[in-house]
Amino acid sequence: MMTPTQNGPFDATASRARCRKFRRRILDISQTVPALHIAPAFSCLEMVDAIYFGLMRREAPDPDTFILSKGHGAMAQYCVLEELGILAPEEVAGAGKEGGRIGMHPDLGVPGIEASTGSLGHGLPIALGMALADRTIGSARQVFVVISDGELEEGSVWEALMLAPTFKLTNLVVLVDLNDFQSLGQISMIHPNFYPMLPKIEAFGWEATEIDGHDPQAIVDAVRNRKGNRPFLALAKTVKGKGVSYMESVPLWHYRSPNAQEYALAVREVEEGQ
Repeated sequence: MMTPTQNGPFDATASRARCRKFRRRILDISQTVPALHIAPAFSCLEMVDAIYFGLMRREAPDPDTFILSKGHGAMAQYCVLEELGILAPEEVAGAGKEGGRIGMHPDLGVPGIEASTGSLGHGLPIALGMALADRTIGSARQVFVVISDGELEEGSVWEALMLAPTFKLTNLVVLVDLNDFQSLGQISMIHPNFYPMLPKIEAFGWEATEIDGHDPQAIVDAVRNRKGNRPFLALAKTVKGKGVSYMESVPLWHYRSPNAQEYALAVREVEEGQ
């Protein structure tokens, strides 16, 4: 399918290198604040990177839109915006600090941020409205959204999932960060009727698939190769805290900064990562 998204070659090796750099950057910032959402950001880094560097049209006058509905993963987006020169290094380094420009969740008004999120369940409905408006005015923009699986417990998300196919919003692309965790618990244990998820999404009228959320090439290929006659959603299997062994799938690391010893180990593992 030909779409108005980027269609040039995507360098997955470069994407992986950037994500290693972003993980290190987030770890460094964690040493300057009492607590940071490290594990949620590590979970969605490859998705955010693949969207910005492999899928979105970023050129004026009609660039695509991205919303990180999973607001607690904001450090992933901040690092990408820093890489693109949209946010200054000192702004990103000041995340969550008194007097700083950027907070622990995305805020509309910060360069590169299209919606205030973090109150979970809002990002997809906002994106739906944007996609509908774009189609109404004849814009070629695509609207990309990353939501969390825990966020899917919000009724507003399911209302949006029902409505998007009704409006035939083929310009709406959703990636679900499927790490099997809500804030401090495992979804498959707390809410087992959540699964299987794919047939539920398809029953609402979406084109849907399952992918490896830490494989940037798989992410790009899934979106680029979609049929494009319905809204598109990819269930992206991920690991909360990906890249640091003692953080992976451990609820404690939802919002916490490592001590000096933990930080040193995390840095070593991230720099040695694939």
